[in-house]
Parts: sequence; C-alpha cells; structure tokens
Amino acid sequence: MPGRFKDYIALPKSNMYQSLHTTVIGPASRRVEIQIRTHEMHRTADYGIAAHWQYKQHTGGIDPKDAARFVWLRQLLEFQKDVADPEEFYESVRVDLFPEDVYVFTPKGDVKTLPRGATPVDFAYAVHSEVGHRCSGARVNGAIVPLRHKLQNGDVVEIITSKNHHPSKDWLEFVITSRARGRIRVYLRTEERKHAVKLGKELLEKELRKNNMSLSRFLKSKRAKEVLSRFHAGTEEELYARIGIGKLALPSVMEEVIPSEETERDSLRPSFLERTVQRVAGDVDSAGIRIQGMDNMLVRFAQCCTPVPGDPVTGWITRGRGVSVHRRGCPRVLELDPERRVQVSWADDIDVDLPVSLRVMTDDRAGILASVSSVFSANGISISEASCLSRDGRAENMFHFRIGDIDRLREIMRGVAKLKGVLDVERV
Repeated sequence: MPGRFKDYIALPKSNMYQSLHTTVIGPASRRVEIQIRTHEMHRTADYGIAAHWQYKQHTGGIDPKDAARFVWLRQLLEFQKDVADPEEFYESVRVDLFPEDVYVFTPKGDVKTLPRGATPVDFAYAVHSEVGHRCSGARVNGAIVPLRHKLQNGDVVEIITSKNHHPSKDWLEFVITSRARGRIRVYLRTEERKHAVKLGKELLEKELRKNNMSLSRFLKSKRAKEVLSRFHAGTEEELYARIGIGKLALPSVMEEVIPSEETERDSLRPSFLERTVQRVAGDVDSAGIRIQGMDNMLVRFAQCCTPVPGDPVTGWITRGRGVSVHRRGCPRVLELDPERRVQVSWADDIDVDLPVSLRVMTDDRAGILASVSSVFSANGISISEASCLSRDGRAENMFHFRIGDIDRLREIMRGVAKLKGVLDVERV
C-alpha cells in the first residue's frame, strides 16, 4: 500500500528497535502487516538493547558505535526527574520498554504506532493532548466502540470529540501509554487544584467577614505576608488551595490572621449561635417556634444539639433566659428537671436558617474535603467553617453551616455518604 512502508533499520526507534514494516492488501481487501528483520534485530526486539550488549561481549568486545544504543536509557533518566514517585515512573514507562507495537490509521490514512493493548484514548493522546482531553467516543473501522476497546493492527480509528467532555479518573484504569497517563494525571491535578483554590478562597473570605474584615483588605495588609510565611505558602493561591483540600485547618489560619490581643478584645462579641438567637429572640413569630400556653417568651436554640426546622423538638424553661429549644431525645435535655419542660413546635410559616454541624469520617486522601464541599454547593449551602484532623489513614472532617430545612439537611447527608472514600456522616 502506498505510504505504508516504514524503514526502522535506517532510522531505528528510540529504544534501538530495527525492522522493515509494510502493509499490503490481502484476501477480502484486508490489510496485512509484514515485518522483516535479521536474527540480531529480532533478538533486540524480543529482549531489548541489553541483549545486544551481552551479545557483543561474547563476540570479542563492544563496538563504540553501540554507545548510541544507550541514548534511550539517558532519556529515561531525564524522564525520571519529572516523576517523584518511583512506582509512578515504573508504571508510566513499563509498557514503552517493549517493542510489541500495533499500527493503526487515522481517517486520513496517517499511521500511528502504539503499544499492543492500546485503546482509543491512547490513540487520541497520540494525535494531540487536546484531542485526548475532549475525547467522548470512538469509531474503529466505522463502528462505535467503547473507550476501553483494544486496538488491532490495521484498525482505522476516528475520535469523537466534545467541547463539554473532560478526562475521567476512570481512564487511568485502561490507558497504557505513558503519554496518555501523564496528560490525564496533569489535567486531573490541575482541575482539582482549581476547585481547591476556589473553595479555600470562599471559606477564608467568609471567615474574615465574620470578623468584620474583607479579603482584599487582609491581602493588602502586612499581616498577609506574615501569614503566608508562617504556613510556608508562596502565594495567596497556594494558601487557598491548602485550605480547600483540607491540609490547613481554617481555625489555625484565623489564629494567625487575627492577633491574640484582638481575639481577646473580640471575645465579648456575640458568637455565631448567639447572633442567630439575637435575630430571632425578639419576636416569637420570627423565631418560628410555638410554645404551648405561653406568649412573648424569649426563644433560644440549644447549641448542644442545634435543632433545625423539621426536627422533632422540645422546650426547657431556663432561669431568666427564656425557653431553650432542643431536639427531642437530646441527651442534655433528658438530664434536666422534667418539671420545667414545655411543649414546643415549629410554626407553619417558618423561614429561618439555623447553625448545624456535620462530622464526616473519610479516608485520608487529598481532595476529599473538596469533594464533600461540592455536595454542599450543589444544594446551595455555604460552609461557614471547616476543619480536618488526620490520624492512622483516616480523617475526621467537621463542617459548620446554616440551613433552614431538615429535608435539605438529610439530602446533603445522603449525598456526602455516597462519595467514594466517605466512611460515616454524623450530625453533631
């Protein structure tokens, strides 16, 4: 076939593989690939360039020209500098060490050489990184095939692309070329970092607002440089990213942002829960609570169990502080004087967001905080504070936020529980 002749003897591959390749039209118009090489070339093809070196040792020494055969090994060493993890390096180049290739064609007739077992995704990245990133499907010899499909010699491969399609982590389970694996990993890490930066910035910005400070004002202050230096972050973006993926606990950052003397001075300010109580306590109707047999009573929502609209609730009359509203079954209220309990219920037209905390136990891995937070974002809930404590391969993540409906809270808990790596979700 015209244009299907490859002379790897005159121009050996980077691993010194040598052979003549051509493709002819056989019976039933089927393409047939033919490879021609010498015994010595076949030995190199089967056992690699080290076999050729050993052969020369047994036949009277090493030809100086053979030094060129080890240029490929130097290229491997250079590639290793870019990969810190030895296992990742081995996995990336393992398949490239073997010259068992397949030859496939683009719709225009161009030949692409890939390792045996390569898939349409490997082919897409061999064409161009952007083709790989936008790969949404493939046709092989005119038929739609799964992206996991293994290509054979002579296949004509057409990649279907979409602007809205992106690499999936699942692709790493079946692609085999180091180019495809490397490009996919870089893309996923870049996207994960973008999400972590966005999340970390939002969390820090909200925490600063709670302390009457804007993010722009903080970044312009001398304190910002001191905070970056304290946490060894070269830029604000790096600080956001570390907060977003849970490597930095937000309370630890805020301890550095606000000096201790300011913290002491601000300790007299109302807390997050107290501010909520102050907003609703002045008017029983606005609190959304009905108290049986009482009018115009001060209403407080218990911090020990943080009830939200829809929870079964009970009330307890405090001394001089109105009625404290607890979730029914709260251990704290069961210990209190039963004579001072009072029946309470939620008003029908309730419209108030109350503070809630969730404890999420997960595997200790990078990005889990960002994954959990995406469930909150999908449900329109803003996280006011998040923290992470890691130990023995497990992580305890705390999320504090406001919500005004028990059904939405349950939906968030179900969504978080379905995430990969999440072990337990508990309301505290």
